[in-house]
Amino acid sequence: MLTQLAGAAIIAAETEEKAPLFMPWWMFGVVIFGILLVLMFVCMSFSNMGNRHEPVDESADPHRQHTNKHDHGQAEEISHS
Repeated sequence: MLTQLAGAAIIAAETEEKAPLFMPWWMFGVVIFGILLVLMFVCMSFSNMGNRHEPVDESADPHRQHTNKHDHGQAEEISHS
């Protein structure tokens, strides 16, 4: 069964006329590589956004929606003072 299917696929591939390409086959890879390079440079240009200002210490707020489970008792010190 599989040999008949493989034989039919080979015959169909040999007799079927392929669609013409609008540019050489290797240019597809070059264009995709160029697009990925541009996207990489865009990502790299935003990589230093966190270094624009001095870091600000985050206070442990016990009332925020997603509490930090590992605050090492900082939230208790703030709530008791």
